[in-house]
Amino acid sequence: MRVLAALAIVVVMALMGEIKPVSAAEQIPVTAIDVLIVPDAAMVVHAQASNARLLKAYPAGFKLDEAHQPHITLIQRFVRTDQLDNVYAAVGRVLARTEVSALKLEAIRNYYTPGGETGVAGILVKNTPELQKLQQDMIAAVSPFTVETGPVGAFTAPHDNPADDRMLIAYVASFAPKQTGANFSPHVSTGVAPTGYLNDMMAEDFEPFTFWPAGVAIYQLGPFGTAARKLKGWDLTR
Repeated sequence: MRVLAALAIVVVMALMGEIKPVSAAEQIPVTAIDVLIVPDAAMVVHAQASNARLLKAYPAGFKLDEAHQPHITLIQRFVRTDQLDNVYAAVGRVLARTEVSALKLEAIRNYYTPGGETGVAGILVKNTPELQKLQQDMIAAVSPFTVETGPVGAFTAPHDNPADDRMLIAYVASFAPKQTGANFSPHVSTGVAPTGYLNDMMAEDFEPFTFWPAGVAIYQLGPFGTAARKLKGWDLTR
């Protein structure tokens, strides 16, 4: 009887809103991941040159380094941390049946994503059926291990502004389907700068160039959606 009475109290408290349901992201450890293409030296040289320029214009931006690797995101997802080994295996199976190293990639123009007074700049890559197919294969492979959303602790570090944390969480949570298929915008992020500077930069001539994948990797995402901590990699240059 005492057990039944206690359960009744719990039910009443829940109905009154005294007990809040715990989300799946709070119940289990979650990691925010980026499954990405590692570009070859041709793209890296262009990205580093852009990054150096942007840092001169806005020293508070990020530097391309070990914690901010040049990359082309295929998918960003929240996954169960205890399932990371299964995520690696699933991605590896996609790579085993796909000639990713044969993908010819084309950089077509500068671009930026606005975020208030500043924006994240990058080099836009042509979206092709081959890239879309690879993206969809990766989504399917990782899907069994994903959760809908996650806390800021799923990333390597928070932003200085909690509003930026919320924006990044929402972006990753909605990456599929909002940033996939025909909406996929493959790019290499190169830095941050004021929007006025970036508008002038976008107006400049851009000479398209081709490059190739040097590898595929899975990173834990950091602030600004950067590839901050390498979890697993596959070298395609052999």
